[in-house]
Amino acid sequence: MNQIRMKSAIAAVLLAAACAPAAAQEVSDWNGFYLGGNVGGSDTIDSGGDRILFDTNQDGGFGDTVRTVTAADAFSPGFCGGAANARTPNFGCVKDKGGAEYGLRAGYDWQFDRLVVGVVAEYTQNDARDSASAFSITPAFYYFTRDLETTTALRARAGYAFGERGDFLVYATAGAVRAEIEQEFETSNTANSFTPVEGSTDANGYQVGVGIERKVLDRLSLGLEYLYTDVKDDDFDVRVGRGAAPATSPFLTANPNGTDFRRSEDDFKVGSVRLTATYRF
Repeated sequence: MNQIRMKSAIAAVLLAAACAPAAAQEVSDWNGFYLGGNVGGSDTIDSGGDRILFDTNQDGGFGDTVRTVTAADAFSPGFCGGAANARTPNFGCVKDKGGAEYGLRAGYDWQFDRLVVGVVAEYTQNDARDSASAFSITPAFYYFTRDLETTTALRARAGYAFGERGDFLVYATAGAVRAEIEQEFETSNTANSFTPVEGSTDANGYQVGVGIERKVLDRLSLGLEYLYTDVKDDDFDVRVGRGAAPATSPFLTANPNGTDFRRSEDDFKVGSVRLTATYRF
């Protein structure tokens, strides 16, 4: 009887040992619908060389030189990235900046062993500013500023669950984004008139990024994500008219109706680092 019990115990131990590796290899479940949020910070990515372009005869072709009645370059003092500190370039410009951001997300993942693919929709409140300045010989400053207010994105993502139980998920993500942008124009020139010709608060583009998530509970995961956003902003011009300036104003020499201003850089680029939290249903 004791031998039977001993054999039964040995058999139970062997069965448990055989089952243990299989249990250890069981992969965490990343399947299904989830809701979550993100909080973090963003910073403007300076593409370099951004300046203000001019269309002096209003023919739609930007790249003209604004000239005085003596044919001198009215903007010979030059340009700078950022918002001008004063009327002359020797005081420099305020560096473009980013800020805090936060948002909500919803998505769905499909899991194939350790491969995880899915889609995510996201709405985020942003805070990033991008400026470009020009200086005239008057002297005076002129600068465009755009603020990234919100982004709405739809992205695909693909990842791999790793770790002993697959509790970690590393992934890449990419997709389309629509941004809301606030446009501003400032100048110290009080003689001429300045009127927006075109302007839109919306801009379209794309997002790409990478991230990692860690399951801290069965349904709750925390993560860290880097996201690059690039939107095309090419729909804001300012027309300089005569105002109280004399007819010899450099902005009127090529066309008495005035000169149009536009930024040279269409792309508004922002990099974001975020903490994420998601709950799976």
